[in-house]
Amino acid sequence: GANFRFVQTPGLTLILYEEFNHYRQIFTDSRPFPDNDPQPTWFGYSVGKWDGDTFVVDSMGFNDQTWLDDSGHPHTEAMHTTERFRRRDFGHMDLTVTIDDPKAYTKPWSVNIPLQLLPDTELIEDICENERDASHINVK
Repeated sequence: GANFRFVQTPGLTLILYEEFNHYRQIFTDSRPFPDNDPQPTWFGYSVGKWDGDTFVVDSMGFNDQTWLDDSGHPHTEAMHTTERFRRRDFGHMDLTVTIDDPKAYTKPWSVNIPLQLLPDTELIEDICENERDASHINVK
């Protein structure tokens, strides 16, 4: 549910996430996935292209250190995702995510996520202020 922002440049689209200040790189320069498995990462290795008015992002090369959601649905390093971002109208985007992970699930499955545009909203810095951080934070 955290805010995020797309940043498009020729050959690369970035998604900047407000939560934890994370980002994703989506290569849009027509490159294929690497011949050998990419180094597993938290957000995977992503390539994207336009299919009409839909931005389609294929990702693989995930590590197995995360859950798919807060309920704890697992995945393995074999996971491949396909995300389809489509602007329904000015203020709304539909995101369909398809999960294909033959080591964790018997068949691919999809989820639809409605997104809302927040046009005059800037991303804020999100820092975890846990017990180890408390001594470094000057609270007034």
